[in-house]
This record gives sequence, structure tokens and C-alpha cells, in this order.
Amino acid sequence: MSPPMPSSEPSGLDLLNLDRGSQARVAVDRFVSLWGEMASTWGINRTMARIHALLYCAGRPLSTDEVMECLEVSRGNASMNLRSLVDWNLADKTHRSGSRKDYYRAETDVWQITARIIEERQRREVHPVRSRLQECADLLVQDGASGADHPEPERALHQRLTSLIDLLKVLEGVSEALLPLVRNKDIDQIEQLLAVALRRGESESTPSSSDPS
Repeated sequence: MSPPMPSSEPSGLDLLNLDRGSQARVAVDRFVSLWGEMASTWGINRTMARIHALLYCAGRPLSTDEVMECLEVSRGNASMNLRSLVDWNLADKTHRSGSRKDYYRAETDVWQITARIIEERQRREVHPVRSRLQECADLLVQDGASGADHPEPERALHQRLTSLIDLLKVLEGVSEALLPLVRNKDIDQIEQLLAVALRRGESESTPSSSDPS
């Protein structure tokens, strides 16, 4: 379970009072645009990414109305994507004294953001895809059964599907191994793992002295 976000409001910009020609406003606008362009990389839609970027830059929680004003999006679009950010644990809902509105603030710890995106993409994409691939493979040869009695073309297709399933299992394992390190900001351990992987890659790409020139 993801740890709760800190109750204290993070320091940041008062987005609603920034002069449109100021360097700070230009920087925020560019960051929001960039985050939106990267949305597909994170596995979310463009508006959801832009709202997350806006909340990330904000010096205080923002209401739905304020998000609408800053990004010029409809109420329905803003509300739907704010709920999605909460579902992904990338933002949480809070309240302000004297106001009946809901306010939203983003997680600002980039390590926790990364961990939550990895978790959600595994849950929403990798796990379901692997399950559906397994269903396809089981139509050809039941899991655990021998394929010897099946026609060669069916066995060949089953093997190809199984290779995809095995790859996804490896990717899931890599993600599960990395998640604790990312959550705990264990930079030294991550760098050590990367160094091992890089050395392994270099050794495999370097021809041995016995290889013909």
C-alpha cells in the first residue's frame, strides 16, 4: 500500500497570480505541455498528465474550478482526470477551512511518483495482457498439458505465445525487484544493478578474440 502524502502543503508557485509574461509562468506552461506530451510514456492520457503537472507546480492544493481556469478544460474533463489521478495515487483530495469545495494536491516526491506509475501500469496493463495471452495459449494447449497430440502449426503458435508470456513474467519480475529500491530511494543499489547490466551488455557486444575478423 502506498504511503500517505504529507499533510503539510509543499512550497511552490501561486499559479493563479502569476503574470502571463513572467519567466515562472512560461516555465510552468512549458512543463505542463511537456508532461502532456509524455503522457503516453507514462500510460495515462494527455489531460491527466497536464493536470498532474499543474498540481506538481502549485504551491497549494487547487480546486476543480482553478484547474479549469489554468488549463482551460471543461468541468467534466477536469473532474474525471482528477479522480483518475487520485485512483493512481498521484494526487489526493483535501479540504480547506471555510470551503465546501474539494481541493487536490499532487505527490511531489519523484521517487514515489515513479513507484506508483510502475505499480499502476503493472496492475492495469501488464497483468491483464499476460492473463489474456495465457487464455489464448490455453485454447491451443491447456496449461500444463502436453502438446504432442496437437498439429504442428498449433504447437508452433502455442510456443510463440508462451514466449510472449515468459517475457512478460520476466518484466514483471524486474519491476517487482526494482519497486522496493525506488520506494526507498536506494540510489546506490540501483546504480550497482545498472552497472552490472551495462557490463553484461558490453561483454556480450564485444567479440571474443577467437571470433573471425
